[in-house]
Amino acid sequence: MAAISKRLLLSDLVSSDKIDQVPSNYIRPISQRPNLRHVFHDSIPLIDLHHLYGPNRAHVIAQIGRACRDYGFFQVKNHTVPESTTANMMQIAREFFNLPEEERLKSYSDDPTKTTRLSTSFNIRTEKVANWRDFLRLHCYPLEDYVHEWPTNPACFRVHVAEYCRSVRGLALQLIEAISESLGLDKDYISRQLGQHGQHMALNYYPPCPQPDLTYGLPGHTDLNLITILLQDDVPGLQVLRNGHWVAVDPVPNTFIINIGDQIQVMSNDKYKSVLHRAVVNCDKERISIPTFYCPSPDAVIGPAPELVTDDEPAVYRQFTYGEYYEKFWNRGLATENCLDMFMAT
Repeated sequence: MAAISKRLLLSDLVSSDKIDQVPSNYIRPISQRPNLRHVFHDSIPLIDLHHLYGPNRAHVIAQIGRACRDYGFFQVKNHTVPESTTANMMQIAREFFNLPEEERLKSYSDDPTKTTRLSTSFNIRTEKVANWRDFLRLHCYPLEDYVHEWPTNPACFRVHVAEYCRSVRGLALQLIEAISESLGLDKDYISRQLGQHGQHMALNYYPPCPQPDLTYGLPGHTDLNLITILLQDDVPGLQVLRNGHWVAVDPVPNTFIINIGDQIQVMSNDKYKSVLHRAVVNCDKERISIPTFYCPSPDAVIGPAPELVTDDEPAVYRQFTYGEYYEKFWNRGLATENCLDMFMAT
């Protein structure tokens, strides 16, 4: 069993120390390991957004509604984010993680409240077992409030990432409208509940792992936010829990993966489910994934939409501020049990 490393970042441990075993602090108890032999290969719905603003809008809305109800995950193609924008984003992420250690560490912090920070695992202050991941987390809405905190190396970092953030925000707002409509609500209903709105993103870097069956990039978790829009490279790693089985979601070029977060589950009064998903690693290739987390602002009050609460279907959750939910989520760490359980209506 390899010893615990003194390096701050996993990527430097892997590249500099040339390890051939997973260090002990990354090894999961046997009952919690990924069991990669028992993973299914299946697809999640692929929805063409080309007709979202045309005579076939109702059909696309119905597809989105079914995907949210039955899967909690779907992919989109013919979206509004230019291919050049996603290519630049992925390239700049790769360049950032290839910078020398001392350059990357200028952004390092283990404080989850910092709005721009490079760190490792998930929350190293609270977790007992580490995750096989480094990440750069950025707040990105309103852009002008945060862009001055971002790295300036690579040279084009701020330009390319800001362009990507603006473009993905446009897609997020289209999807939020569509999800609102699919629930039978006014198309602006969900957007109006989000206060000033918020947008964060993570650049996730998963180095090659000598023993991928002993650890995770990220263990099973739901996303605390509203919706997540995931850009990933061509290396598989995302797995989604469906009907009690883990299903590998292989990358499809020029698509985004969309998943429902906990706040949509609350607003929909459990009609749509925020689904457990995880990131596994492999021994051959590094993997980069870039999720954008669209969310309410901290002071926004979240609860089931009144139109979806009836005598037969009473409110499942109490009202709360997103700030309260965010704090509970980060403090409890990535536990399999859903953070939503702490916000049930009495």
